[in-house]
Amino acid sequence: MTALGYQREGAGPSLVLVHGYLGGSAMWAGQIAAFRDTHDVIAPDLPGFGRSADITAPDRIEDFSRCVLEHLDTLGVERFALLGHSMGGMVVQQMAVDAPDRVSQLVCYGTGPVGILPGRFETIDESRARLHRDGVATTARRIAATWFRDGEAAADYPLCEELGAMVSLDSALACLTAWQHWDGRAALSDIACETLVLWGDGDRSYDWSQPQALWQGIADSRLAVVPGCAHNVHHEKPALFNAILGDFLR
Repeated sequence: MTALGYQREGAGPSLVLVHGYLGGSAMWAGQIAAFRDTHDVIAPDLPGFGRSADITAPDRIEDFSRCVLEHLDTLGVERFALLGHSMGGMVVQQMAVDAPDRVSQLVCYGTGPVGILPGRFETIDESRARLHRDGVATTARRIAATWFRDGEAAADYPLCEELGAMVSLDSALACLTAWQHWDGRAALSDIACETLVLWGDGDRSYDWSQPQALWQGIADSRLAVVPGCAHNVHHEKPALFNAILGDFLR
């Protein structure tokens, strides 16, 4: 296995943060700062993104799951709380199914169990066509703007724009294929760990049907809907996001 880039700070129970499409571990700076006093916070860069941008992303969510689990093996981390955002939410659902004895708590944030993303601001095929036509950097700028209520004027938009521009065309396209081949609905009943479903009510990537399916399909789950936010709640309302997450982890 090729080593993944990652950030790791703090001590205590392990908390693993998995970013989404066109993102990277740098998106978790606020959460690393908030939780490093109480947790061993680990934020990997998925293959194809951030510090792992030189690795071509796989085209199956199952392979992303395997990569993160193997990465945690190399760090000597056996059991952990697990949070995934957006595409990273698909990855952590798969991890909870693949390694149920290792996941102590699960947070499915701004995500859902349906890989084709019904209700998204554009279809996967439209994103694929625009990647080919416009290139990754332009597409990443356009997509990142949908993650915030204030679009390109949002404070953390430049970080998302920068991370998106690091991704190769092959990796960006491979992820879209991975989404289309993944459907986690049948496995929701297999997720036995305590789970938090967290969603911003203005999310344009995952409509209400997605968090609703998670909340209703995972037996030991609870729901937090944050008003006045789009896809990146942890950037738009970080104090509230961290308070909700901290309460759940306690």
